[in-house]
Amino acid sequence: MSGDLAGEYRALREEVGAVPVPRDVLIASGPQAVEYLQGQLSQDVAALEEGASALSLLLQPQGKVDAFLRVTRTGDDTMVLDVDGGWGEAVLARLARFRLRMKVDLEPLVGWRCLALRGPRASSVAAGEAAPLVVPCFWPGAPGVDLLGPAVEPPGGVPLCSPDALAAVRVEAGFPAMGSELGERTIPAEAGVVGLAVSFTKGCYTGQELVARIDARGSRVPRRLRGIVMADRSQGELPPTGAELVDGERVLGSLTTVAFSPGLGAGVALAYVRREVEPPAGLAVRWEGCPGPVPAEVRALPLVG
Repeated sequence: MSGDLAGEYRALREEVGAVPVPRDVLIASGPQAVEYLQGQLSQDVAALEEGASALSLLLQPQGKVDAFLRVTRTGDDTMVLDVDGGWGEAVLARLARFRLRMKVDLEPLVGWRCLALRGPRASSVAAGEAAPLVVPCFWPGAPGVDLLGPAVEPPGGVPLCSPDALAAVRVEAGFPAMGSELGERTIPAEAGVVGLAVSFTKGCYTGQELVARIDARGSRVPRRLRGIVMADRSQGELPPTGAELVDGERVLGSLTTVAFSPGLGAGVALAYVRREVEPPAGLAVRWEGCPGPVPAEVRALPLVG
């Protein structure tokens, strides 16, 4: 835990703070780059104007998640894609697999980094920066931008905050991450990202059938990503990821990301919870080594609007 978690959290929530975050960045270029990505991504990337960004899913043919990424149009025939750190190679391999004879070049932007700016002043502070790309973060209830480039530094006067503080804001926003909430077994509707990352008016794309079928059925899936607020937990007593959500002896879900929220004064988490649990609902969290189940409330996301 950071020594001044409360102060860093306030900066990210009320002013502006900077946090380096691991992101992998790729570029797609060539006369058919936009056409190719339009057929592979769930978002209507062909409709993006130069300089605009959008969230998108890269799906398996069966409709499950290969990657949750952001795409930015940087020119008539160029798109920059960025994804959670460690997932760039998988995105590159997945896109190359279906490229066939399309005239599109795909390559990583080696050495590029990401600096997250969060808070109400993030956009105005970033306006004076010379970063190659300044892109919106799209976190519900948490305004901010990301600076992408080979040498991005915190703007003058902006405090550098900890990953713990940023994790609290991300959990409160209910924004899923690859490897934690999203992976090759995830159905997009479970994670609550369809409204953020899917266009239902564009043409066909890989994996579209499952997304459209579930949407037509009212997005009824066996589990959903929810917010968890825990009782009687100090900063030093947070449960691990994977801790179970229980009602008596019935296991109804498990935690995927855990943080301490100074704003809520409690441990908070993201968790996949069975469909029959409608928030708000009281459950308990248990894990190996815990002396007893910890009371917790299942809430709709975002936790902080």
